[in-house]
Amino acid sequence: MTTPPPLLQTRRLAVSIGQRIFCCDLDLSLHAGERLAILGRNGAGKSTLLSVLAGLRAPQHGEVLLKGAGYAELGPRKSALIRGWLPQSRGDAFASTVLETALVGRHPHLDRWGWESAKDAQIVRRALAAVDLAEFEQRDIQTLSGGERQRLAIATLLAQQPELFLLDEPVAYLDLKHQIAMLELFAGAARDCGAAVAMVLHEPALAWRYCDRVLLVHGDGATECGPVREMLTADKLSALYDYPMLALERDGQLCLIPQ
Repeated sequence: MTTPPPLLQTRRLAVSIGQRIFCCDLDLSLHAGERLAILGRNGAGKSTLLSVLAGLRAPQHGEVLLKGAGYAELGPRKSALIRGWLPQSRGDAFASTVLETALVGRHPHLDRWGWESAKDAQIVRRALAAVDLAEFEQRDIQTLSGGERQRLAIATLLAQQPELFLLDEPVAYLDLKHQIAMLELFAGAARDCGAAVAMVLHEPALAWRYCDRVLLVHGDGATECGPVREMLTADKLSALYDYPMLALERDGQLCLIPQ
């Protein structure tokens, strides 16, 4: 039996802006059902790296592959059927309802001149219910709070039903309850649907709880990748954040405290 290629793979990937190199010769693979956290200081290049993985920015050198094919080979529509992208920030150029906005997630599944079907609307309504926005269908998105807008963006991504989720700070703007609820959704997509997840996080304890592996981005071109238990140590995180950290583990959960 032929082993399927990783959903996401990089080969000798280098990422830079101007003269600054954020990532050098990164070989990374992410298979179905795997969850990867990307950690680093502010300005270390986490979002830039994720945008390269999403095919939105060209690498300095190396390649990014989705299921063994490059973005140029796949084209925009096939790429969107494989990978979903949650940016760190977004703008709303036009007024629209919550339902209309979430329906955008179904566009990769439509023919060129196709319209959303009743099935598409059903998928979107399930996604809105999953993020606790079922009662918001007809609300103008410009009346939403930051946290509600973030949950709508996640619902739109869930409605897209990609095989690979690339998430830039998915818990930004969210209260604690919704942070856990949204991360549980992506954990469920990995566990139940075989989706792969790569997400930028700022809280190592959430990476410990919701991810299998961690990529540490040091901001000087150096990266480290490995299982959560090997990467999320006091020594490694103290070096990563340039601040002494104390790691405490209790009942299988990790707590990291600045010293």
